[in-house]
Amino acid sequence: MTTTTFDSLGYFRKLKAAGVPEEQAQVQADAMRMHTETQAAALEKALNKYDEAGRKDLATKGDIQDVRNEIQDVRMEIQGVRNELADTKHEILKWMIATMVAQTALIVAVIAFLK
Repeated sequence: MTTTTFDSLGYFRKLKAAGVPEEQAQVQADAMRMHTETQAAALEKALNKYDEAGRKDLATKGDIQDVRNEIQDVRMEIQGVRNELADTKHEILKWMIATMVAQTALIVAVIAFLK
């Protein structure tokens, strides 16, 4: 991370050269240095908070693997449902064919009885 520094000695010398009394120039330079440090600390804290929030949104390799595992589980469940549907389809066909054979036998018996 880039840090900024405040040249308080250079600032002090410029104030003195401009005719500001030495004691007042010293106080102003110290106040400006403290203000700059406070702002830099607040900015660094805000950037760290932003970085942490941004990192929480990133997916790790473990997260991706978890999603892949979940997708695989869902695929297995879907395949299980497909198998159950196929079994149910065969069961329904078996009963329909048996019913059709029974109906045909009943119709043939009724026709034979009526002759």
